[in-house]
Amino acid sequence: MADTPSILRPEDMARLASYRFAVQMMAEGWLSGHHRAKGRGGSTDFLEYREYSPGDDLRLIDWRVYARTDRMQLKTFENETHLECHLFVDSSASMAYREEGPLSKLQYASHLAACIAWLVVRGNDRVSLQLFDEKIRKFIPAGSTAAHLNQCLHCLEYNKPGGKTDLPEALAASHHLLTRAGTLVIVSDFLCDVAALRRSLNIFLHRGCKIVLVQVLDAGELQLSGSGVARYVDMETGEKLTCNLADLQEAYATRMAEHLHALRAMAASAGMLFFTTRTDQSFYPIFDALSR
Repeated sequence: MADTPSILRPEDMARLASYRFAVQMMAEGWLSGHHRAKGRGGSTDFLEYREYSPGDDLRLIDWRVYARTDRMQLKTFENETHLECHLFVDSSASMAYREEGPLSKLQYASHLAACIAWLVVRGNDRVSLQLFDEKIRKFIPAGSTAAHLNQCLHCLEYNKPGGKTDLPEALAASHHLLTRAGTLVIVSDFLCDVAALRRSLNIFLHRGCKIVLVQVLDAGELQLSGSGVARYVDMETGEKLTCNLADLQEAYATRMAEHLHALRAMAASAGMLFFTTRTDQSFYPIFDALSR
């Protein structure tokens, strides 16, 4: 796609091309009877133009537009199916954390969300985007044009950490913004109360939405490394804590393991997909899992 923001690298687009149906696989079997997609179906209702990408059906190119502009534009038509993917990206202050990974959690999450958005639009489906901390900071309604995708990518490329985290509150505030059920992909560190998170997700589950939770952590958050006395500063409140690492390391590792187990159990009990990835790891195994 022309003038693609730099958050989506050429190597990303080349690799994502092999996952053409990955996002659709998120909804396979979930939205049976409700799945909507746009394409050159039986309907003759013109929907919109989008930029040609390698691998697209050449029959969909509007050659009259090409003759006038020398640009390949695909005509899409609305038939009886249409899938929407709603991206939620945690952009709170704590997501700026970076200790061992090459990127901060926010940079990693934004890059992952950009890849998902590109994949959705390339598959002729619609994507919306919400950036949140304790409230919704940015909302881009669902769309599928090249211009819409570039708007999402630009927003993610310049995404900055905000204030305190309140994922359940942000989810509650976002409910009225989504006009259709679809697949929710929430990218966050999920360092929140699991019971409150489940309650905030129930309203989306009751609407028939399917939910994918992608947890992004820095490797340094999984266990406290080092020795001696250390000083920690809360990135959202500024609160300071000085401690002897030897007194906390075992208890911290145990609590973190318990929290991750609780998140996985909550997701499994509600039929949600849950993935954990680290900022020093590739996120492509997530795409592999979703395209099986």
